[in-house]
Amino acid sequence: MPERLGGPRDPDRKVVSLSGAAAAARAARRAGRKVVLANGVFDLLHAGHARLLAAARRLGDLLIVAVNTDASVRRLKGPGRPVVGHRDRALLLASLEAVDRVVLFGEDTPIRVIRAVLPDVLVKGADWKSGAIVGQDVVESRGGRVVRVPIVKGKSTTSIVRGILHRPRR
Repeated sequence: MPERLGGPRDPDRKVVSLSGAAAAARAARRAGRKVVLANGVFDLLHAGHARLLAAARRLGDLLIVAVNTDASVRRLKGPGRPVVGHRDRALLLASLEAVDRVVLFGEDTPIRVIRAVLPDVLVKGADWKSGAIVGQDVVESRGGRVVRVPIVKGKSTTSIVRGILHRPRR
């Protein structure tokens, strides 16, 4: 029987505040569970995102995804981005089985989220160089680890946008 809306897997209930994400992480650790954090823009979900999040979930018991707000995306990527607003991006991520919680952040980096959640594992795409990953020092100083997940070649929001813009008109 399908789960009723409003249950624990309801995507709307999985999008939480920073304090809600921190509380979920504390509760998981108290129960002996491993907390994993991934972060990014996640504009136009694609197979690369799905593979990264599935890999992240396999590294622990609770996967929290931190998502840049629209204002922070514009500062980082320019005026044409994001394509999809942060509330919709958060809800789409929350609808994925691998994702347990989603939290929005408006800063240019997720350091405030990392310091609040204190993940056991921090996950980024392998396009990020080790040592250049924000929060790596925080995670490793607590005995945690940073995992760089291989990128799915040819799968990116930028390539999707280019494909749409350069598609021949009929």
